[in-house]
Amino acid sequence: MPGRFVCLVAALAVAGMTGAQARDDYPNRPITWVVPFTPGGITDTNARLVADELSKVLGQSVVVDNRGGAGGTIGTEQVARAAPDGYTMVYATQGTMAANVSLRKALPYDPLKNFVPVHVVAETPNILAASPTAPFSTLDELVAYAKKHPGKITYGSSGAGTATHLVAELFKAVAGVEIMHIPYKGSAPAMTDLLGGRIDIMFDYPVTVGPHADAGKLKLLATTAASRLAVMPKVPTMAELGFKDLITESWSGVMVPAGTPDAVVDRLAAAVRVAITSDRVREQLDKFGSRAVLLQKGDMRSLIEREIVRWADVIAKSGIEKQ
Repeated sequence: MPGRFVCLVAALAVAGMTGAQARDDYPNRPITWVVPFTPGGITDTNARLVADELSKVLGQSVVVDNRGGAGGTIGTEQVARAAPDGYTMVYATQGTMAANVSLRKALPYDPLKNFVPVHVVAETPNILAASPTAPFSTLDELVAYAKKHPGKITYGSSGAGTATHLVAELFKAVAGVEIMHIPYKGSAPAMTDLLGGRIDIMFDYPVTVGPHADAGKLKLLATTAASRLAVMPKVPTMAELGFKDLITESWSGVMVPAGTPDAVVDRLAAAVRVAITSDRVREQLDKFGSRAVLLQKGDMRSLIEREIVRWADVIAKSGIEKQ
């Protein structure tokens, strides 16, 4: 018995050392960063920008894996079930980690129990864009038309519960209009239909709508930013047009499965901070109309807790039915 006990203690010690060594040399293979939306939107664009810089910081490839569907729920759930070793992380958004709590009847993951916050990446305002064939060209004209024709205006989103959906619902409540929601499996297909005139309006991000507006294919009516964007100085803010309750920006970040070792979380958080504060990433984020946010771990968790409460209130007041 004493001999067996000594062997057991030795085995456990070796196992502990092996685990510690594994964390010390983390990462020693490529990391998968799941983006729970289709390619082409702001989540995909920002993720690929940061992943490229993160690869340089960590010395290992950070591979973006798009797994869209169900408002980001499908890809997010897959990461919740992944091994908690730091080699699979998720691109977290206000939709997947806050709004979905109130939007989904049976959310297959708990944002605060099944994940560990690593670091916020960026905040980005929305731009209200209209189809070139829409019978309005300003926000006032849109509101007037919507009130005269309740339910006739259609708006697209990148999925039920996503920021592009919730901002539109907030707009409906603040402006007192009735418009019809058409959800898509990502920003790109929604934008295709907006450009084709199959939907009338959409709240999307500067990087997505900018090129189309420059080509004269979209009308930009307003931004939800607190002040006019340097990349779109001619686009007025919702606040200056009389809608002060429509100042809002969508946040995104990195989270990993619950149980991921603290040392790995710390390594990732430090690496993300270096990546998003690099000159190259900051310059590109500025061009995208986004800005880096230096919140990590516990502070990011507090942000998520506040956002869950905030969007629960918006959803309750808007009368959105749970999916």
